[in-house]
Amino acid sequence: QVQLVESGGGLVQAGDSLTLSCVASEIIFKDSAMGWYRQAPGKQRVIIASITAGGLSPSYVGAVAGRFTISRDNAKNTVYLQMNSLKPEDTAVYYCNAVSPARQKGWGQGTQVTVSS
Repeated sequence: QVQLVESGGGLVQAGDSLTLSCVASEIIFKDSAMGWYRQAPGKQRVIIASITAGGLSPSYVGAVAGRFTISRDNAKNTVYLQMNSLKPEDTAVYYCNAVSPARQKGWGQGTQVTVSS
């Protein structure tokens, strides 16, 4: 069964930190660049961070660069997102998935992050 299981979200205050985890099925994870995506209320889901299959060249959108760090453990089929200095505008449901649409097999349930001011 193809799966993406995100965890680690929660309700935090502005300035706090959270670390998200995502365990993916090998068919999605192996040899795939992986990304973290988020969907804020009333907005489309967008990619915010990505990392190559080898764990190199992390990339971030401007809104999270310098605050978020993506990493992966290929032995565990897991990708992480360390989020520091959280802001209310980071409030969203966070998802992981392959970067390439050709490697995506659907979406997980996501994990809710709520940042209060």
